Amino acid sequence: MSTPYPFTAIVGQDDLRLGLLLNAVSPAVGGVLVRGEKGTAKSTAVRALAALMPEVSVVPGCRFSCDPASPDPACPDGPHADAAGVPRPARTVELPVGASEDRLVGALDIERALSEGVKAFEPGLLADAHRGILYVDEVNLLHDHLVDLLLDAAAMGASYVEREGVSVRHAARFLLVGTMNPEEGELRPQLLDRFGLTVEVSASRDTDERVEVVRRRLAYDDDPEGFAARWAEEEGALRERIAAARALLPRVVLGDGVLRQIAATCAAFEVDGMRADIVMARTSTALAAWAGREEVTADDVRQAALLALPHRRRRNPFDAPGLDEDKLDQTLDEAGGDRGQDDEDPDPGPDGGGDGGGGGGGVPPQADGEDRTPPRADGGADDTPSQAPEGAPDAPGRPAGGEQRPVAAAEPFRTKTLSVPGLGEGAAGRRSRARTEYGRTTGSRRPEGALTKLHLAATVRAAAPHQRARGRVGRGLVVRRDDLRQATREGREGNLVLFVVDASGSMAARQRMSAVKGAVLSLLLDAYQRRDKVGLVTFRGREAEVALPPTSSVDAAAARLESLPTGGRTPLAAGLLKAHDVLRVERLRDPSRRPLLVVVTDGRATGGPEPVALAGRAGRLHRSEGTASVVVDCETGYVRLGLAGELARELGGTAVTLDELRADAIAGLVKDVTAAGRAA
Repeated sequence: MSTPYPFTAIVGQDDLRLGLLLNAVSPAVGGVLVRGEKGTAKSTAVRALAALMPEVSVVPGCRFSCDPASPDPACPDGPHADAAGVPRPARTVELPVGASEDRLVGALDIERALSEGVKAFEPGLLADAHRGILYVDEVNLLHDHLVDLLLDAAAMGASYVEREGVSVRHAARFLLVGTMNPEEGELRPQLLDRFGLTVEVSASRDTDERVEVVRRRLAYDDDPEGFAARWAEEEGALRERIAAARALLPRVVLGDGVLRQIAATCAAFEVDGMRADIVMARTSTALAAWAGREEVTADDVRQAALLALPHRRRRNPFDAPGLDEDKLDQTLDEAGGDRGQDDEDPDPGPDGGGDGGGGGGGVPPQADGEDRTPPRADGGADDTPSQAPEGAPDAPGRPAGGEQRPVAAAEPFRTKTLSVPGLGEGAAGRRSRARTEYGRTTGSRRPEGALTKLHLAATVRAAAPHQRARGRVGRGLVVRRDDLRQATREGREGNLVLFVVDASGSMAARQRMSAVKGAVLSLLLDAYQRRDKVGLVTFRGREAEVALPPTSSVDAAAARLESLPTGGRTPLAAGLLKAHDVLRVERLRDPSRRPLLVVVTDGRATGGPEPVALAGRAGRLHRSEGTASVVVDCETGYVRLGLAGELARELGGTAVTLDELRADAIAGLVKDVTAAGRAA
């Protein structure tokens, strides 16, 4: 087994270390979510924490780590009456992003269960993590069905395996630690709330600190055991401090005044539910115990709020998590908190770092207008209402090339459901119909590889004709491997939603562009909720560009949209061809994820010879490859040319106006994006 990097050798990252140490002192805090850019020691710190955790006493031979002092009465390996315990180190169990359901919760031998009535159960990762740490790297990329299983286990403290009426249950109480890069997408709110604390990490911009990080890492890579030995004394001191804080924790007093501050803070930041109040109370007592005090102070409450509330405050999904510290201080003061500092010097921390280094949480140093211009008949009239003629010098104060300053998006709204027709086989999501491992049962087939979802009726039908030949006696059914049938199920998949947005001068009227951005933002919100990947192509002037390559980070797309400038001609064909290039590459990378092309334009095309005909040919190219598409018609004014509808027909999709895009325009209507294409 490789030697882990010492926890005390980590440079800086005070918020990260404090969040992990508080959970080591009080596992009831509920775990920690570590958010930050790549290469910031997130995984290193989590793996190093296991060496600091106290040993646990377990029943010998129990695969589910039962505590001999209070064994689980429903343990599959039980009963454990009067069992003598043996100590072992606390475990850190890693859950891979691509893990299967059986690997997470365990596998039940269905064949033996049917033919012998035996519950032959192989424990999964939840059983291994019981009374230890369950670490999920890149937790935001975890499949939805695994997230649901984690939520159930975290809420009930137990894992259930149900297969066709056969049930196995075992205890599963663990410290949940997750790391994620926000650029790759956000977490579902339900799972986000299950993490007690959250910390933001980033690479230091201090040259000396960066040099020290590299120096220590190179020394560790050259001689892991020798490097760990040099930090053994600091590791031992930190381990003893954790043990002392754990022993002190039951004696820490949480006064009524402090409780009022906690409640007032949670109410002021409008967090949902009561979990935040409970987590703040537990975190405050852990902070007091960590500092060696038997009474919680207002400063403990403030620090607890900075760790427990940023990911819980009510916010738009595209807002970065955070907390207004001025509002926090005002709330604490109004709730009667005298936040006076202790007179004694602060504890320098386990590794002697007195300079702080400071994460975003202020960690104490104890732990290191509508366009009315009539259009021309060729559809290119209002491209330059705010732009100087081509080749003329730019007007004073105007950005180069006639570019307009970005305008803010209008208020987002709930959109109609846009889906890809047919039956896909892509990654689990919530948009289009697909064959999945989870959903309603639609049939059966012979299993390919391990059986995961048994179709009981089909299995019985396959085995029934052979019972006499197999010498069946008694009531039991003689089942062979060839009899087993896998259930085929239909659920929903996530798609690649590629937005192609017209940012030309014809869209530059402020009221129109604000409405367009609001519509795209609304579609992005819908994509976020349906677990889609998104990409953004924009076109204006003489060319198109990929503003955002396909990604799971929908909030990144929203940020690019917000800063999108407008102005210039309308190279519609260039936008469609650029989208074709993006989709061609994505089909090679992920052939099972079906695309949905969303073109946001008024349908006008200018620049170059025959721009409208060229755009039509580009549209037919998408249609020939079977790309599902929808055109959001942004044309306004008294005279409408209907060019967006013509573009939709070339694409083989359908067109919707901005008003029709709203879900409440016609209650209950679900629009299939290829309905018009099929009708044509």
